[in-house]
Amino acid sequence: MNFTQSLEKHIEKLVGVLKDEDELKEVLKRKLTKKEYKVFSAYEEGKTFEEIQTLISSDEHRVKELYKNVCKKLNQEKIKKELVESLK
Repeated sequence: MNFTQSLEKHIEKLVGVLKDEDELKEVLKRKLTKKEYKVFSAYEEGKTFEEIQTLISSDEHRVKELYKNVCKKLNQEKIKKELVESLK
């Protein structure tokens, strides 16, 4: 999975260059709940909502809610700063 492309697609007003893939993965694992991370990763890998429902043992409404929460979190300034390379 390419976190860089996925994040660029979901983050509005991204200022700076995203960190490398391994660092992005670690930040996402820290900032998202386990289920949010699973839902985001699975959806970005091309899995359907039905497949994700089975993966996390939840209904479709819950899966969509989790995905929506991830998109909101990705646009919080605090999290965006952690995803971008520092300019030191």
